[in-house]
Amino acid sequence: MRVGMVCPYSFDVPGGVQFHVRDLAEVFLAQGHEVSVLAPADDDADLPPYLTSCGRAVPVRYNGSVARLTFGPVTSARVARWLEGGRFDIVHLHEPVTPSVSLMALWAAEDPVVATFHTSTVRSRAMHAANPLLRPSLEKIRGRIAVSEDAARTVRSHLGGETYIVPNGVHVDRFGAAPAREAWTGRPSAPTLAFLGRVDEPRKGLDVLLRALPAVLESHPGTRLLVAGPGDAQDLLRRADPRARAATTVLGAVSDPDKATLLRSVDAYVAPHLGGESFGIVLVEAMAAGAPVVASDLSAFVAVLDGGRCGVTFETGSPSALAAALTALLGDGARRASLRAAGRERARAFDWSRVSGQVMAVYETVLAGAHAEVPDPAPRTLWNRLVRSVPGTGGGGS
Repeated sequence: MRVGMVCPYSFDVPGGVQFHVRDLAEVFLAQGHEVSVLAPADDDADLPPYLTSCGRAVPVRYNGSVARLTFGPVTSARVARWLEGGRFDIVHLHEPVTPSVSLMALWAAEDPVVATFHTSTVRSRAMHAANPLLRPSLEKIRGRIAVSEDAARTVRSHLGGETYIVPNGVHVDRFGAAPAREAWTGRPSAPTLAFLGRVDEPRKGLDVLLRALPAVLESHPGTRLLVAGPGDAQDLLRRADPRARAATTVLGAVSDPDKATLLRSVDAYVAPHLGGESFGIVLVEAMAAGAPVVASDLSAFVAVLDGGRCGVTFETGSPSALAAALTALLGDGARRASLRAAGRERARAFDWSRVSGQVMAVYETVLAGAHAEVPDPAPRTLWNRLVRSVPGTGGGGS
């Protein structure tokens, strides 16, 4: 199958959507499919051979974070060339209403379109604003995928219609086989905790963890916190309790192998996120690596942890609740061993071998429906594609 995937965010900047697109493309390539990915990227970036850059992105504050997006006539022309040259069986757009290349590909696409929605918000401004203007284009989407029930609820509330739930994927065996590193491995007298995420993004909750740490140190005085991820943590550390500051080591951004090694080494992985999470892929990575998970009781996290069976949850945003959860877990070796076993088992549900099959099943369903329709006699031109996206021009979408 010839598959064209579009990622709206800069491919050379780490992010959950980028990693999802990368891994799905590489899994399908390994299975023998032909895959091309279109995404923003810097010209001098080290890019995989299956990726076509649609130009350099610019940072934009979006969805509670800073995303690197691209838009405009140059991007539009590159999208058109990529679609015309690809002759794809399926065009798979990620975050199709994000004001970037996925939206422009949706406007121009004629091939059967599948879209994955990664975002979960009570009220999505982008979807609300885009709905009336983009309704004809949104009707081109033959298969809607959401990465979680939370994300599906967002799609249904703004766009309506049927949505398939297909979670994010993880290479479970890669995390399970990662070696531990002595410098990151805890001891009974000095357990180690890990935090992974953009450290200066408030919704990731590092501040909550730092405020919880002094109470943990009272019961487990040798505890160390290892913080991994891009961004500058110095402001947070300056404001932190001196005991928490002394117990914290900032590792900076880490490679994928080092991330797996970190999660294999620690006594617990902590996810103190405050909101805006539709899935929680790093929780699955931690479980796959055998790290017991302590996470905010966000609905998406509770779902990943199978209702709390495979991890410990605490009241979102509460340093005291987090401190109590960590203190109890670090003092209970049997509980940690139980969570390691349950987490590894749970992670199997999210292995790419399973998730890629679910995505392919959506593709096949969409193609079967498209082949059953009466062919559109209109010529395959970019002008025709764009005209059919505009209300009142004789086309309601394909």
